[in-house]
Amino acid sequence: MKLLSVAIPCYNSAAYMRKCIESLLPGGEDVEILVVNDGSVDETSQIGREYERKYPSIVRVIDQENGGHGAAVNTGIREAKGLYFKVVDSDDWVREDAYLEILDTLRYFAGSKDVLDMLISNFVYEKEGEKRNKVMRYRHALPKNELFTWKDVKHFMKGQYILMHSVIFRTKLLKECGLKLPEKTFYVDNIYVFEPLLQVKNMYYLDVNFYRYYIGREDQSVNESIMISRIDQQIKVNKWMFDFYHEHLSEIHAEKHRKQYMYNYLEIITVISTVMMAISGTQENLEKRKELWIYFKEKNYRLFRRLRYGLLCGYTNLPGRGGRRISVDGYKLCRRFFKFN
Repeated sequence: MKLLSVAIPCYNSAAYMRKCIESLLPGGEDVEILVVNDGSVDETSQIGREYERKYPSIVRVIDQENGGHGAAVNTGIREAKGLYFKVVDSDDWVREDAYLEILDTLRYFAGSKDVLDMLISNFVYEKEGEKRNKVMRYRHALPKNELFTWKDVKHFMKGQYILMHSVIFRTKLLKECGLKLPEKTFYVDNIYVFEPLLQVKNMYYLDVNFYRYYIGREDQSVNESIMISRIDQQIKVNKWMFDFYHEHLSEIHAEKHRKQYMYNYLEIITVISTVMMAISGTQENLEKRKELWIYFKEKNYRLFRRLRYGLLCGYTNLPGRGGRRISVDGYKLCRRFFKFN
């Protein structure tokens, strides 16, 4: 069995996927690299096959019809043979020294009686044109270099969340929890780091800058104009997460630290949805914002009230044109600080 499976979802990634694959090769025989070609029409598959021929015991190419990022991740999980599982997007890469340290840590737990469900590390916003890149660390919220549980988790700052870039899951956990991301949908990475938390018990935080998250392509899904054009998909993911929280309320609330973290994550996704619709300013999107709140209200009134009249959502849903202006200005301030989009 391989130690780590790394899935690389690829769609027309020929221009940049080599950097991603090359950054993962230093893992050697302990790692399997799954290049999931999601219906590309460029040379993505050929480039993947080139690496597969050169490293037949490490690289495997899986060609499939286009189903979106979620479908590619689902395929990676299904095909993974490693003890642990990681997703690395095809335009991102990893830092070698941190990578090797992570593999050492995974090897230790692979031979230990202790079960590691989720390993967390830092990621770096590699934003085009920035002289200094923002590092997302967790050193004030999580114990370092020790196995811990939810009761050991401290307070996360607003804007600080465990994203797909941060995590490595135990593969069996992902398969057993029944995670299946929606197809033909963007922003499903939020579901990926939300639903499995219900099964996560033991965690480990390694304070290394492992994942390099590239921001700069005009067609990138986190580009503000792209997000607005795909607002229906953001709303779909937002509703999906709200429904999951509602349907698993008693399980989520059984552990107060997990409850607080998962609520905060649902809250920030809702903030992003409502702010993007406010930035758009179109009557159609403002109606969609109203419809989103009605959906929440009808599904779970108590959860709706907590979200709608909490500090963050209250601030981003102020009435009138002036209220929307304040919401947008607040969002732009956060964007400047956290270096996203």
